[in-house]
Amino acid sequence: MPFVLKHRESSQIFTCNLINIYQLPYYGTKFWDTFKEAEEEAPTFLEQHQVNDSELWKVLEASEQKLKVFNVKLNNNSSNLLFIDEKSNSPYVKNKKDE
Repeated sequence: MPFVLKHRESSQIFTCNLINIYQLPYYGTKFWDTFKEAEEEAPTFLEQHQVNDSELWKVLEASEQKLKVFNVKLNNNSSNLLFIDEKSNSPYVKNKKDE
């Protein structure tokens, strides 16, 4: 199961510019393959991305299907922010321009 980062207060899922297995850049959801990897690497990863509130991000398990839905919702658009609705556990997107 993949593991992602979720903001404790806003329920935002961490997204950023990434490189896929074909070495092509895309905007998507950062994930790790194991909980241990995520816990160990997340603090450094967040620091590299200049996240000031890194203590508010927690590791969350997501199915591979859910991870695919996350990236489809983002539509490879870096103006989109990804969130999880706490009641329905469904992902939704907000555009940065709309805030």
